[in-house]
Amino acid sequence: MEPTIETSLIQVSIEEQMKEAYLDYAMSVIIGRALPDARDGLKPVHRRVLYAMHDMGNTYDKAYKKSARIVGDVIGKYHPHGDVAVYDTMVRMAQDFSMRYPLIDGQGNFGSVDGDSPAAMRYTEVRLDKISDELLADLEKETVDFTPNYDNSLREPSVLPTRIPNLLVNGSSGIAVGMATNIPPHNLREIIDGLMMVIENPATTSESLFQIIPGPDFPTSGFIYGRRGLRDAYLTGKGIIHLRAKAEVEATAKSDKERIVVTELPYQVNKAKLIESVADLVREKKIEGISDLRDESDRDGMRVVFDLKKGEDSRVIMNQLFKLTQMQVSFGISMLALDHQQPKVMNIKELLVAFLNHRKEVVTRRTVYDLRKAEEKAHLLEGLKIAVENIDETVKIIKESSNPDDAKMRLIARFKFSEVQSKAILEMRLQRLTGLERDKIIADYKATLALIADLRSILADEKKVLKIISDELAFIREKFGDDRRTQFINEQDEMSEEDYITEEQMVVTFTYSGYIKRLPVDTYRAQRRGGRGVTGVTSKAEDFIADLFMASTHEQILCFTDQGKVYWLKVLKIPEGSRTAKGKPIVNLLNLSSNERVQAVLPVKEFREDEFIVMVTAKGIIKKTSLMSFARPMKKGIIAVTVDDGDQLVDARVCKPQQNVILVSKMGQSIRFEDDDVRPMGRAARGVQGMRLDEGDEVCGMEIVTPTVAGTQILTVTEKGYGKRTSMEEYRVQGRGGSGIMTMKVTDKNGKVMAVRQVVDSDEIIIASNQGKVIRTRVSEISEVGRVAQGVRLISLEEGEAVGAVAKIVDEKVEGAVVEEQGEGAVASPAAPTTPGTDDENGAE
Repeated sequence: MEPTIETSLIQVSIEEQMKEAYLDYAMSVIIGRALPDARDGLKPVHRRVLYAMHDMGNTYDKAYKKSARIVGDVIGKYHPHGDVAVYDTMVRMAQDFSMRYPLIDGQGNFGSVDGDSPAAMRYTEVRLDKISDELLADLEKETVDFTPNYDNSLREPSVLPTRIPNLLVNGSSGIAVGMATNIPPHNLREIIDGLMMVIENPATTSESLFQIIPGPDFPTSGFIYGRRGLRDAYLTGKGIIHLRAKAEVEATAKSDKERIVVTELPYQVNKAKLIESVADLVREKKIEGISDLRDESDRDGMRVVFDLKKGEDSRVIMNQLFKLTQMQVSFGISMLALDHQQPKVMNIKELLVAFLNHRKEVVTRRTVYDLRKAEEKAHLLEGLKIAVENIDETVKIIKESSNPDDAKMRLIARFKFSEVQSKAILEMRLQRLTGLERDKIIADYKATLALIADLRSILADEKKVLKIISDELAFIREKFGDDRRTQFINEQDEMSEEDYITEEQMVVTFTYSGYIKRLPVDTYRAQRRGGRGVTGVTSKAEDFIADLFMASTHEQILCFTDQGKVYWLKVLKIPEGSRTAKGKPIVNLLNLSSNERVQAVLPVKEFREDEFIVMVTAKGIIKKTSLMSFARPMKKGIIAVTVDDGDQLVDARVCKPQQNVILVSKMGQSIRFEDDDVRPMGRAARGVQGMRLDEGDEVCGMEIVTPTVAGTQILTVTEKGYGKRTSMEEYRVQGRGGSGIMTMKVTDKNGKVMAVRQVVDSDEIIIASNQGKVIRTRVSEISEVGRVAQGVRLISLEEGEAVGAVAKIVDEKVEGAVVEEQGEGAVASPAAPTTPGTDDENGAE
């Protein structure tokens, strides 16, 4: 009865069938295609290409053969896949920019670092490179197992008996199923030094090897930027390193411009695409300092040139190139390889041990093979020796024999020869019967016996095996080793534009109409009290300086607006102008709304957890918020404080723990209380009452003071240019929310209070009028009087002119100034004053 369709069906679970089929496929990809063997560092296709070339005698000392012929042999005999894949494999093994030690010597166009494709296989020629002989050495001595090829018609090696630690010196990359390998190339000398260390001391750790093998060595040279990831890679098998191009700055011959010249690229970076990406960044104005770029590479080496615009800092542009282009790339190391046909992530020592174990097996099998051949030879020589020692009788037996078989049997019967020995005697040439030849046979026999003894001693002593491996490695090191190409540079913290700019103290001014500029502090001369000052801004009649403060070029500015929002701005981004320049509209730098004005600016170098921003409104509402809450403002600004209708933010200051807050009103009232009286709140909170004000009065300023600092004074300046300084001790600490005490007597003569600053005798201040007049004065020249005094004139003002802003210069030195007596407005020319400091412990600007 013939089986029906129903009876021949086998019921299986589709889930189990899919699982089994996928596992079979995955293991086929892992073992047979994507991952290298830890012993010879080769994938099957690389191994088959090298073996096919070796098999056809296409070695380094023979003529080149067409690549197409090699590809045909490989796919016809060992690798039944696409010819393009095989040719691509050959091409990569011939590229000196892909392989640290190329295994194939190519003749013709094999591509370039620009990503150019190689010529077709019918045009190029290849042969094995000299170093490949060391990968294939002793292959004929049964040192490795051979397996059937794909159709069982031929046999191929399952691994090569390499003397080169190829996996580490040339690296490997591949993506399997669920896993990937990415092993960078290394320097041959360093890897062999590491192997020697493991041979001498098997207990050597990966940590110790890290001192001998400092890191990868890429064929394209370049730099390894920092070594943090290397330690992880060598100790665990996985890690990330950063590679950088080699770039130098050159000065142009006919101008003061500079150019950046790139001579080495990170491994596997396409030069043409790099240049294209830089051109795109310049076109999109993401990098603005490059005027021209070109590729001047030739047969002498790589040379990519970026011409810089006049006045551009090459360090800034180079930092942008590293950050935005492939002039700096990350290289993820994953040292995954097949160990006994099992995928395994190995550290640096395990990879070296895997190679050494392979070499032990190869040397042992080679020794066994040589011993067998030596014993066979000794056996033959022993027979020849007996024969020549009994030459007359041997000749007589042969002459009297009727045929060769008869002679062989009679020799065996007479001298107890084996069939092999008797056959060799019969085939011996007559010339070997001479006396000299007879002596050679005996000497050869003795030498062979000595060789046998030596080979047996090697097999009996592992130390001798290791000595052989060590000697061979030393020979390889001497023959093929070269100097390291990739160098190391110390890793730095993320570099910003400020890091490349010399830190310089700047005077930053805001005008009432919203113009901003910066200029060096030494633009202003020191003057005696009462001087007429110098013109700082050429203003329109309706415009005047609304604020002026000191900030370093490395600082960031928090800009607080009357509506309670805060914006972030770098001092470097503020345009630098001349003393009389108007500046640039702040709306071009900040995304302010049409009815929004900047009320307070805070230069900040770093955002700290233990510092706070204290804000006060015109109606005396105060609020304290952590400085870290303002570490990442958005471009469109963020809420700093919720302001009531009819109120506005007046001032904002940085406050540290155990400091005091002083609020001053326009009518000359002040209040001092501890910062702990104001609890920290979130950014959107309204705040609490800081000072109770009379009808028509409002807060005009705030200072943050440290009680423990002696000699601190409060400088009060009125809108008509009068001012005085009063000892801090006259301001007693009160509770928050009170009316406070008088800080200055306000009259028609001096006008309402305009600004308050805490100072010490060594300080200097800058006072600016609402019409652009600026004066710089030493605090020590201002009278120190009590709280209820009216003050003295600090700046002479014209009719209708008023004080617009007051700023303090901290620790500004003017020793050595030459003073020219010119009456009340005498001018001093400072001799190169030192750069002012930043905020001191008093919380000053």
